[in-house]
Amino acid sequence: MNSNALRVLQDEVIACRRCPRLVAYRAEVARVKRRAYLAWDYWGRPVPSFGDPRAELLIVGLAPGAHGSNRTGRMFTGDVSGNVLYRVLCQTGFASQPQSVSRDDGQRLINAYITAVVRCVPPANKPTRQEIDHCLSYLERELNLLRRVKVVVALGRVAFDSYLSVLQTRGLIRSRAAFAFGHNRVFETAPGQPLLISSYHPSQQNTSTGKLTEEMLAAVFRRARMTISESTSK
Repeated sequence: MNSNALRVLQDEVIACRRCPRLVAYRAEVARVKRRAYLAWDYWGRPVPSFGDPRAELLIVGLAPGAHGSNRTGRMFTGDVSGNVLYRVLCQTGFASQPQSVSRDDGQRLINAYITAVVRCVPPANKPTRQEIDHCLSYLERELNLLRRVKVVVALGRVAFDSYLSVLQTRGLIRSRAAFAFGHNRVFETAPGQPLLISSYHPSQQNTSTGKLTEEMLAAVFRRARMTISESTSK
């Protein structure tokens, strides 16, 4: 079953040590900790993907946050980005709870699956090109296993470009030049491929400056839900 294959893949992710810089940094963050989380036993490892193995929506992020996912061990959990994302996912029917604070809090994704381009926290939230390339094989394998996906939401330009790079490597698109990143833009990439929606990332920098509001993000996921519904009814 796909669910078993996905579990095996996530076990591989958790054990990964491909990128020496990231291995060292994630461990240092987990050792030093943030004062507010001194009582926490930080995860400090690559963060596995999370969600419904039969999902029709795939959400692709950038990388774990230093004191969010690198602390909690679950995608978009325990920081400002996750607080915004899960509230919106709950509003639009893709998550069971509006808040996600730990991997044991009962949060459940509904017809959705969250992954990332890079699975370890990078310094300054900026993975190198080589680190992205090292990690993309995990995303490629997930795309093979998540066979029901109808919509991909790419959160941020790096996620957008990386997903398109996978399609280009597979010969499904000739070039990424035809795809211009922007918020709530919709792209048909290739016959038989999921619809791609680009979105600004719900980072604290974007949400605190008003570049991205919760309503703007909610519009992305309402569009994703409408697309899924329309494709199901055909």
